[in-house]
Amino acid sequence: MRRLRACLGAAAAVGLAAAGTTALVAGSASGATSALGNRWYAAAPYLMPLDNDPPDPAAIMDATGLKAFQLAFVLAPNGGGCSPTWGGTVAVSSDTAVQSVVNTIRAKGGDVSVSIGGYGGTKLGQVCSDAAATAAAYQQVITKYGLHAIDFDLEEPEYENTAAIKNEIGAAKILQQNNPGLYVSVTTAGTADGTGWFGKQMLLEAKSQGFTPNNFSIMPFDGGFNGAASQTGALTNFNQILQSTFGWDQATAYAHEGFSGMNGRSDTGEFFTQTDFQTVLDYATSHNMDRFTFWSLNRDRQCTPADNGGRTSGTCSSVAQNSWDFAKYSVKFAGATPPSSTPTPTPTPTPPGTGCKPAWSSTAVYTAGNEVSYNNHNWKAKWWTQNETPVASDWGVWQDEGAC
Repeated sequence: MRRLRACLGAAAAVGLAAAGTTALVAGSASGATSALGNRWYAAAPYLMPLDNDPPDPAAIMDATGLKAFQLAFVLAPNGGGCSPTWGGTVAVSSDTAVQSVVNTIRAKGGDVSVSIGGYGGTKLGQVCSDAAATAAAYQQVITKYGLHAIDFDLEEPEYENTAAIKNEIGAAKILQQNNPGLYVSVTTAGTADGTGWFGKQMLLEAKSQGFTPNNFSIMPFDGGFNGAASQTGALTNFNQILQSTFGWDQATAYAHEGFSGMNGRSDTGEFFTQTDFQTVLDYATSHNMDRFTFWSLNRDRQCTPADNGGRTSGTCSSVAQNSWDFAKYSVKFAGATPPSSTPTPTPTPTPPGTGCKPAWSSTAVYTAGNEVSYNNHNWKAKWWTQNETPVASDWGVWQDEGAC
């Protein structure tokens, strides 16, 4: 979950070469000898290797058959400067901890992509002088880890900065040109109509620079979504945006479209279960979409009974599950068959006294003290309201009374 965790020309290429850029090659010092198929990079779930109680990737691979991981996030240094770090604190140039994770995954026949940006923190596109300088910083990451794939996660607050997005899109184009075969995804916020105003401006910037990544992915969560139907609806609308922006037909747009979900309870109290993931997976495969991923593997395990369903966590999903249930949907999208496992655990029965109140209605009028249920939680109105969806917010009308 992003809130808990949490670009591009000949002259630019010359500048990048002067900065010491090297092209992507097999057999790098980091141990990458060959790339996986693009479908695996398209299916790689996000993993924070240094935060949120990182799970053992080797154990996940053994349990699920997963081969690809999306490591997150590369940012500018907290102290300033145009050089890549993990989370703003660990310099890529001197890193050994993430390199060890990469080596573990590759030793078992897998590979990694690296995601830059994410929600919060200072992005390199915000502080580097231009697209060439931004690309040179990211090239250090590609060269260090011998990457065959990279993800540009462009969201708040960076995607509201026109100059920063110009640098990021420009950098993505330069990296694509200078690293033949590099898989490039661009991930941005999702809304009910596909993506918001800033997401659309990012697409227009890509069009103006003549940049086409492997896919543009949206994150349909934290925006008033309620289950898989609202997510597939957003994906349908986003497809239409891609068509109108780039002049693509429907099939071409789907071939450049991706889904990046959130497993379990979202930052705003939405719930996405295994059934929801299966529905979206069916949609993605039936429409020949290019990417299906989720945030995050750190959360792909069950919370303790006290936490289950009651809060959003960076280290567990807050829904009933076996460990790595959600990773298996990525494996299916890649075209592999996950190992069989025990059934998903049955949710703990609701204790007496915590039953659900009457369901919230968008047309009903509520006054202070009225109670409703929504997304398996009870809510109490703080003042008069109508057609305001219950979500957890210090400033909102609804008070979250916990799971029901």
